[in-house]
Amino acid sequence: MAKLQFAPMAFTRYDASQTLPAKFERMLAASGLAEKVNGKVVAIKMHVGDNLTFSTIPPVFIRILVSFVQKNGGKCFITDHYVADRHPENRGYTDGILGCPIVDACGYFGKYFYTKDVDFRTFKHVDVAGHIHDADFLIDFSHVKGHGACGLGGACKNIAMGCVTDRTRHEIHALEGGLVWDSEKCIHCGQCIDACNHHANSFDDNGNYKVFYHNCTNCQHCVKVCPADAITLDSHDYADFQMGMALCTKTVVDCFEPGNVFYINVLTAITALCDCWGMTTPSLVPDIGILAGWDMVALETATLDAIKFERLNPEGVPAGMELGTEGHLFQRLHGKDPYIQIDALEKVGLGEKEYTLDIVE
Repeated sequence: MAKLQFAPMAFTRYDASQTLPAKFERMLAASGLAEKVNGKVVAIKMHVGDNLTFSTIPPVFIRILVSFVQKNGGKCFITDHYVADRHPENRGYTDGILGCPIVDACGYFGKYFYTKDVDFRTFKHVDVAGHIHDADFLIDFSHVKGHGACGLGGACKNIAMGCVTDRTRHEIHALEGGLVWDSEKCIHCGQCIDACNHHANSFDDNGNYKVFYHNCTNCQHCVKVCPADAITLDSHDYADFQMGMALCTKTVVDCFEPGNVFYINVLTAITALCDCWGMTTPSLVPDIGILAGWDMVALETATLDAIKFERLNPEGVPAGMELGTEGHLFQRLHGKDPYIQIDALEKVGLGEKEYTLDIVE
């Protein structure tokens, strides 16, 4: 049974030592991470957000982690994809504030990667980001939120979608189906165009919706925002998508020696959508704390278990939206059972579901 650390948001008195950053420091000290990072180059993979996002991991926690690694003899850098285009400085992410470089995982031009072959339906290539591949140690530092394609955006999503190229993201998303446009339903409002982060869609001179699949990652932002339901998927087998995520994650993790990947999930500002949407909506539930450990499957399971539908903040859901009546909060919100992702991660050998919690006081 995997042992996880849990630093709860709850406090017992007005004292700085009772706050989450202080507990995070004590969590790291007790994690066994210090001996592991000594003398190594450490990639800290996180999501730097985009546009008007303000719910990503606050800089104070990143600075604490960076300082911890450096104090214990590690040399680290922060990394994500599209770093330059996302302007992380707008969210307080700069080299000076965080204490280490912030680099594009695949290089500035997105062309530095190592291809690993997989064979799952149409999913054939895992292009592992070069700077992550070349590191000695990986810290998967994830901001937990909902996700329209897989239910949960946590440790698995942070690696599977953030440590690879657009080609790999496209192949994984394509497992859920292609895009279908209904001209009779379309009202040509343009919201689908504005929602695309990859400049992959447009209307031609005759008003027909076009997708440039070279750029498209099948992230389904266009599907989600269409007010007329004019854009749909030709398949909805999200279980294949979950398995694609798991296989990609396993391929990236296997680039490191056993014991050289550590997982941290930050359960604050838990919103409905991925940070790549470039906006922040109200939190779905109150802030919970931070979970960490060496077993991804246990960590993701504990993360989902901690997010209770009974604690739902109605303002975190769009006004007038009707939630489903069964399953986890994320399933009621997005129609996808997030525990299927856990099953897939366990199936590919990334850990076990059973866990115990070591509470950080």
